Amino acid sequence: MSVLLYRLGRFAYGKPWYVVGGWLAVVASVVALLVVQPVRLSNEVRIDGTPSQKVIDDLARSLPEASGGQGMLLFRAPDGTRIGDEKVRSALLAAVDAVYRHDHVVDAREVLAREVAKGEHSALLRAQAAVAGAAGRPESGRAPVPLQADGLPVPGVIVSADGSTALMQFQFDEQTFELPSGTIDSTVRAAERRAAHGGLEVLPSAAMMEVPEIVGVGEIVGVSVAAVVLLITLGSAVAAGLPLVIALTGVTVGVGGAFTLSTVFEIHSLAAVLALMLGLAVGIDYALFIVNRERRMILDDGLDAHEATGRAVGTAGSAVFFAGGTVVIALAGLLVIRITLLSTMALVAAATIVVAVLLSLTLLPALLGLVGERICPARTRSRAQRRESAPTPARAVRWGTRLVRHRYAALAASVLVPVILAVPAADMRLGLPSGASYNPDTGQRRGYELVGDAYGPGYNGPLLVAVDSATSGAPLAPATLAAVTSDLREIDGVTSVSLAGTNGAGTTAVLSLVPAGGPNDDVTKDLVTAVRERSARIGEARGAVIGVTGFTALAIDVSDRLADALPVYLATVLGLSLIILLLVFRSLLVPVTATLGFLLSIAATFGLTTAVFQWGWLQGLIGLDATAPVVSLLPVIITGVLYGLAMDYQMFLVSSMREAHVHGAGARDATVTGFARASSVVLAAATIMVSVFAGFVFNAQPMIKQAGFALAAGILLDAFVIRMTFIPATMALAREKAWWLPSWLDRLLPDLDVEGDRLTRRIPRPESSPEPSLR
Repeated sequence: MSVLLYRLGRFAYGKPWYVVGGWLAVVASVVALLVVQPVRLSNEVRIDGTPSQKVIDDLARSLPEASGGQGMLLFRAPDGTRIGDEKVRSALLAAVDAVYRHDHVVDAREVLAREVAKGEHSALLRAQAAVAGAAGRPESGRAPVPLQADGLPVPGVIVSADGSTALMQFQFDEQTFELPSGTIDSTVRAAERRAAHGGLEVLPSAAMMEVPEIVGVGEIVGVSVAAVVLLITLGSAVAAGLPLVIALTGVTVGVGGAFTLSTVFEIHSLAAVLALMLGLAVGIDYALFIVNRERRMILDDGLDAHEATGRAVGTAGSAVFFAGGTVVIALAGLLVIRITLLSTMALVAAATIVVAVLLSLTLLPALLGLVGERICPARTRSRAQRRESAPTPARAVRWGTRLVRHRYAALAASVLVPVILAVPAADMRLGLPSGASYNPDTGQRRGYELVGDAYGPGYNGPLLVAVDSATSGAPLAPATLAAVTSDLREIDGVTSVSLAGTNGAGTTAVLSLVPAGGPNDDVTKDLVTAVRERSARIGEARGAVIGVTGFTALAIDVSDRLADALPVYLATVLGLSLIILLLVFRSLLVPVTATLGFLLSIAATFGLTTAVFQWGWLQGLIGLDATAPVVSLLPVIITGVLYGLAMDYQMFLVSSMREAHVHGAGARDATVTGFARASSVVLAAATIMVSVFAGFVFNAQPMIKQAGFALAAGILLDAFVIRMTFIPATMALAREKAWWLPSWLDRLLPDLDVEGDRLTRRIPRPESSPEPSLR
């Protein structure tokens, strides 16, 4: 491997325009495809096979008019006024009319008018009468009432008991992610223009949010911090710019390439953000590792830039190749869960990682060929000579020596810190983002709180109960629907039950069940369980088939499915990666300690995420003010991504230790020498990754916000506590046993030569080159 990559690096350096031209053609092709076809991203959390998703799919067939995305707008009257005031009421009616007339919004008034025209033959009107009679009369003065216009109720609009707000629930003719870009925002603006005449404030629900911006101010700041770290680490603007070029090219090709396929298969917005985060982070890190190795060979070994580039790609490039392979394996492990949403995320992110590796091994040496000897300007060479002649050892050597000398204390501290941080993970609750997950200054959060105050928390996440006739093709009898409604109302925790719609044949009806608690409250989850347990008995007794779906039911099903899948996924990834680490390091102890360290860091990451987002601790430090469950998708995604990235640092750090050991250093000296060589680049790489991931904490979308925080916290813990403290301490404790491998296994395993020992034997290093010209 090292010899092959050495030759590849020398070729790219010697023929740079061939390589640069090829990659420019790839980038141009991706950009051209993005120009000619629109990008379509989804926010839908769909997991096939769950009870909630099955109900949704059945409704799409039996009641297609109810299969579009849901919209909800809250209208708040100015202080000192009520919805019933003439000016306010007129503005509200005009806003409702503007929404119903907007493109892609189903006009419930027209639907009702057609049913009224059918008279007694209308299945919808018969069902409405039956459900209304069974639901009973709400307690006067406490329940919301329909908005009236010309003596008739306005479909989909209810007014709070105190008259301060009106709630409009409506439907789009397609799922929200399938709507043309800007449809949701223009719908809200249409309502705002009309509502402004009465001073009404319009607040959209969390469902009324376009696909979040992929790149914002926070992300730009994160990349800017990474640029500063590169400049400090490499000491040259030219050298610092190369990793950024590689990372930006990688995300253009990787993420842009995925976008070109968004019209063929559904891509979740989180998949795009995840690929962007990883593409930027690993693209910078991999290029930094190779550039740093090339510069060290120039400054320390006196090689010219051409030879140094080839050897850097042959040695550091081998580590990059296997590090990238570990990340890809960790992501590909998501495929074993067989959840389409996670599979798409895994494939998009893995493809971006592959592109980053290819760019680091081909485009980077080509760019180094264009830069030539200027990669190490004269002032850099002078500083290196002064450091070499200095009587005291470098900081990294001193720190590595202290770690080895105080290995017991270092080991204890590196275990104790993550164990303490992991404690909150025992209380981790999983769920999906709701309006409560947004910051207080957002319309989603304010609308959520106002709905809860004016109508009750259950109105923020009503359950949908699908009722089908037990006899195929036979319409539901009004008496059957009334009996089902009465039975549901008797379940503890049910606030109200109303009719949401029926199909034309009257064989399927949808009831809206409002719980007493909010979407993520434990009492609501208990209610979903109770409704499902009772539904089978109710259906059997009433001659109906009953299914439950809705935000809370979907969140429960998603959380349960992912919680069941996590152990299988973790076992798969750990098993495959242990094999790779065994092949790379030819040691039994190194893969085991690497994996134990990861388990400590992932537990601490879950604990920190729970404490910050679920408990609300220290949220002010990251500009957050919203407590919510941990997003259901997060544990699986973070486990895979963090494992792959943690093994990157393991690869960079321990491969340097093994290289020193292979070349004759004793176990203790190899640990110190390898730590001194790699710790600075691991420190810089980790700082860059934390900066990039932390930029996504300021994204408006709660799911992206949590993912950014968890990845930033996980990398911070794993790099500094585990890789740079726990690993050197365990290596120092194990001494020569750290590199022990049974002789029979040593003969069976292929020699991957990550350290470049075979390269050195087959192609000996040339004598130190004279000081090159920097023209």
